[in-house]
Amino acid sequence: MITHDEATRLIEAPAEALPELLARATTARARKPVTFSKKVFVPLTTLCRDYCGYCTFRRDPGEPGAHTMSPEEVVALAQAGARLGAKEALFSLGDKPEALFPSHREFLRRHGHRTTVSYLRATCALTLAESSLLPHANPGLMTEHDLAALREVNVSMGLMLETVSERLLGEGEAHHRAPDKVPARRLKTIALAGKLNIPFTTGILIGIGETRAERVDALAAIRDLAERYGHVQEVIVQNFRAKPRIPMRDRPEPSFDDLVRTVAVARLMLPESVSVQAPPNLSPTVYPRLLAAGLDDWGGISPLTLDHINPEKPWPLIPDLRRATEGEGYAFRERLAIYPAYASRAEFLDESLRPRVASLTDADSLVKESHEHWRRW
Repeated sequence: MITHDEATRLIEAPAEALPELLARATTARARKPVTFSKKVFVPLTTLCRDYCGYCTFRRDPGEPGAHTMSPEEVVALAQAGARLGAKEALFSLGDKPEALFPSHREFLRRHGHRTTVSYLRATCALTLAESSLLPHANPGLMTEHDLAALREVNVSMGLMLETVSERLLGEGEAHHRAPDKVPARRLKTIALAGKLNIPFTTGILIGIGETRAERVDALAAIRDLAERYGHVQEVIVQNFRAKPRIPMRDRPEPSFDDLVRTVAVARLMLPESVSVQAPPNLSPTVYPRLLAAGLDDWGGISPLTLDHINPEKPWPLIPDLRRATEGEGYAFRERLAIYPAYASRAEFLDESLRPRVASLTDADSLVKESHEHWRRW
């Protein structure tokens, strides 16, 4: 791993230095399969108390697209995904909408809950009971009690750090109206997940007003937590995409070179055991360069649902990713929402979930070939 100072120098180096950086990242990556997860995207609620300048997912009650899924809708979606070979139920939702919207508090009350996290836990449990999918939840900031409760019904969890720049909380910046995007609060949630041995996904969002040096600061913060607790299974480097209805619609997007530069620095900064991902639907047709930058996971791909965070960007076809990956000399394998290094360690998985995970995985804790259906779609 490289130092903070070296990472800052590399991320700010001139364009002509990029080939050398990619070569270093390629050398640094572990010689293991490049993985992906077949998932169903479950947008449990699009209501959110935060108003991030780049978000097209969140809605206020009454807006087109504002919706909280019923338990019946969740089960129907999970079962439909399972029929297509999906194994992960990715629960994404707005942050603490009950704090802002009386109508959402009433919805929760009708279903026997006081908080959205409590309702999430119930729908995760229902997904386990009524389908073969394994939940992975991303509900935003969580207390230790929230994390402990969700751990019982999730094989892994996640929270994007996004940035450690407090500047972006200022007026006119990306997180000005987003109380749940205070960096210290997000770091605390990631640390609490480590304390509870929860396999965890996090990452950074580039192009939202941060400097390149601040990206290094965020990656260093993630590295510190990964080294302290050993629970960070994956770091996503996600690039901002402008969309018509967002406040930041006129902001420039980061270039692809900027993305691969950041992916490469992430690979060099992070422990070898931590996978590095960049969403392939946001950078179609350039997969070899992402692999050259050290990417070793394509993330979740859905045979059924949109990317509700970037709905205008369709998922790539699995055979296309396979050809691109194997064309660069890497094996291509399906994983579960819990990474192989954690699936085989009892302390990182609730006892009730271990038989389900074991039944789906081989000796390397990757999905058994007999359970793969990707060649059909």
